[in-house]
Amino acid sequence: MSGCAATSVATFAYEQANKGECISAGCAAAAVLSYAMDKVTEGDPTPCHKLNSVERALTARCGVYQPGTLLAKDVTTSGLPRCPLSMATRDPKYWAMLPELLSKGAAPEVCDQPPLVALAQANPCPDFAAAPAESLKSLRWMAENDTRAVHHDVVRMLSCPSARNVGLNTVLDTWLAQGQLPSKGLTFGPLSALHPDYVTSAFSRSLEAQGHTARTGLGVYSGQLPTGFDVALREGNRPALDWWFARVPKLINQVPSQQANQLPWIPLVRVLTPTYLAHPEQQEAMVAYLLSRGADPWKSLPHDPGKTVISFAEQVKSPSLALLQAPVQPQVQMAVKPQTPVAGKAATAMGAAAVVATP
Repeated sequence: MSGCAATSVATFAYEQANKGECISAGCAAAAVLSYAMDKVTEGDPTPCHKLNSVERALTARCGVYQPGTLLAKDVTTSGLPRCPLSMATRDPKYWAMLPELLSKGAAPEVCDQPPLVALAQANPCPDFAAAPAESLKSLRWMAENDTRAVHHDVVRMLSCPSARNVGLNTVLDTWLAQGQLPSKGLTFGPLSALHPDYVTSAFSRSLEAQGHTARTGLGVYSGQLPTGFDVALREGNRPALDWWFARVPKLINQVPSQQANQLPWIPLVRVLTPTYLAHPEQQEAMVAYLLSRGADPWKSLPHDPGKTVISFAEQVKSPSLALLQAPVQPQVQMAVKPQTPVAGKAATAMGAAAVVATP
């Protein structure tokens, strides 16, 4: 019996050390059964027990991530098609993993897509207040240590209301103080990247003091999120629009193209487009606002010079058509102030001087 037991132990040890090699009948039977099961379940998702620790934590069907379960070797060689750190950063439900990923060797610079860029493009203003404190520290650490995070879409996210509520907007102040937002050399305009609510902030004024201008953010830029002016118009954010018009008055009638394959566009036309405004019920109020700022309803369309803003409004049957056809125009009336009779040429001169224009 002792010799049989010793042989069994040695056989088991060999099979464990050399996965896939069977020298016992029991192992061979198990291998045949496993092969049969694999054929039956071919095409089904990989069972959770066959995933490594990082794959399992990033697979929703495998349960909720438990801290301390990630193996360092899986963090650096996960076998996933995408960088685990970008995947976990992109989806708030995996933010609890960020501290452990970073502590066990995950590095944002090895990801094809910067983790914070992935997050900003998936959700321009996540609910940061719902994140654990340690996860917020991890997000801040990536913002301050990954140079590729200095990006148009990340600036939008870090300046949005949710980020400001938890103090993540101060990362932008750090970037500016450290020279990471120079007035020349960036692939985007920081002022245009700001959330519309933030263009009137002290940070915005600091950008202008260091040479940034609203105009530099109106051309082609690197990013997927729309420009700050576009967002302000879409949301009907009048303080932000006033800020833009004060610095670039020509925007009222034409906005330069922001992508190489686009034509310039007209704010009135965007507002008249039924699906454009975030609050469609505000269309007439926005049309009236733009007209009051000098928008021209007879301007030709960049993509079809034979048509005007008004003909576009007719085409889409806009409820604001009547407002466009009868815009408010300044009225000029001539009036003569009564004068005390004066004899001769003096009377004639004074009468002529009394003719004034009144609105």
